[in-house]
Amino acid sequence: MSEHFDVIVIGGGPAGYPAALRAAQNGLSVACIDGWKNTDGQYAFGGTCLNAGCIPSKALLESSELYHRAQVEFAEHGIAVSGVAMDVAKMQARKAGIVKASTQGILGLFKAAKVTALQGHGRLLSGKRVEFTAADGAVRVLTAASVVLASGSTPMPLRTAPFDCVRIVDSWGALEFTEVPKRLGVIGAGVIGLELGSVWRRLGAEVTVLEAMDAFLPMADDAVAKEALKQFKKQGLDIRLGAKVSGATAGSTGVAVSYDDATGSHAIEFDRVVVAIGRRPHTEGLFADDVGIALDARGFIVVDEHCRTGIEGVYAVGDCVRGPMLAHKGKEEGVMVADLAAGRWGHVNYGTIPSVIYTAPEMAWVGQTEAQVKASGRAYKVGSFPFLASGRARAMEAANGFVKVIAAVDDDSLLGVHIIGPMAGELIAEAVLALEYSATAEDLQRTIHAHPTLSEALHEAALAADKRAIDYPNR
Repeated sequence: MSEHFDVIVIGGGPAGYPAALRAAQNGLSVACIDGWKNTDGQYAFGGTCLNAGCIPSKALLESSELYHRAQVEFAEHGIAVSGVAMDVAKMQARKAGIVKASTQGILGLFKAAKVTALQGHGRLLSGKRVEFTAADGAVRVLTAASVVLASGSTPMPLRTAPFDCVRIVDSWGALEFTEVPKRLGVIGAGVIGLELGSVWRRLGAEVTVLEAMDAFLPMADDAVAKEALKQFKKQGLDIRLGAKVSGATAGSTGVAVSYDDATGSHAIEFDRVVVAIGRRPHTEGLFADDVGIALDARGFIVVDEHCRTGIEGVYAVGDCVRGPMLAHKGKEEGVMVADLAAGRWGHVNYGTIPSVIYTAPEMAWVGQTEAQVKASGRAYKVGSFPFLASGRARAMEAANGFVKVIAAVDDDSLLGVHIIGPMAGELIAEAVLALEYSATAEDLQRTIHAHPTLSEALHEAALAADKRAIDYPNR
């Protein structure tokens, strides 16, 4: 006996649960299947983002930054403190509470929208049938007019540093430390590695980051990457580029790591090692062999610009398809396909997806880097404004970094905006909106920004592109 739905979503993470909710808003009958289990063995919707990624990492980043500020910054404000200590267990309990509230919130949204929440494993069969295996092992077959695959991604392993889930852990394991390691090794200087390294460095760990590539943050604008590297080194992060890990052996008290760089072979000891070399699409067990879903060379589900798989009525969204592995990218794809499944118009503008790194200082950008614009051959102009010249940033003791605006010479259109500094992840939203509406540098110049605010830095950077900045020398 089968149950029929208009839409079945396999995966309840940041791409899947918005797809289910939007489909329900469109008046469709919807089921959402998710098999995520937390460390306590309990099922929870929200995928990696809510359970072991975006949300818990930001909770720890916030706690560790407050601890760091109390130690090194409060005195600058005339606030005398003593005996500052970090209760790691309480910090972790706070994080767990935030995660639980977030995941339970999804169940509340499902209930209000009349989405059928199914906790267990979903597997796509031919004919848009979905095999659902419940928590108790019971199996039943569901059918649907449309199926959305939103299975997400998992941390990539490193052959030379295999996980033992105690001393050598992935990014999920690094969120669960019950004590601050004295010596922490992080393999990979990408977004995840830098955020996790920052958390435990602020709490007192000696952190060494081993990055195989010679370039630092190659996805970011060169100026942002250069400034970030300088700031991280000031904070005590030991970042070693061109360091290829050749082996990692876990013992009872630590991990012996060997790596090679341009100067030769090296050995180093850590108490814990986090492998954060990236993520890969999770498609294992997602569909039967005869379904006809195609994967590319890197294991991503092949889709078109509207996330259609090539099988009528079957879509794939989020981390399991091409494009940046970002929760907000997956969310918009989920909303798009839910609208398409309802016969409505749907679209994602992949040119205006912002990226954010939640370190201190934060980094955020949207559009093209200067190197990309230069490679295109288009004439361009650049305006930059330092937070050192921002009264609000100085008042916050957060004057490191800058805003950089890139605009075309021919029609003044904005091509890219890059920020490193306080609240960069919030400030980038204005730039995203500007690019979405095809704004020019002059449009930003003529938009009134409240004073004193951090957002004035974007205003001044746009003015600087035409050498008309007010609060900083035009050079």
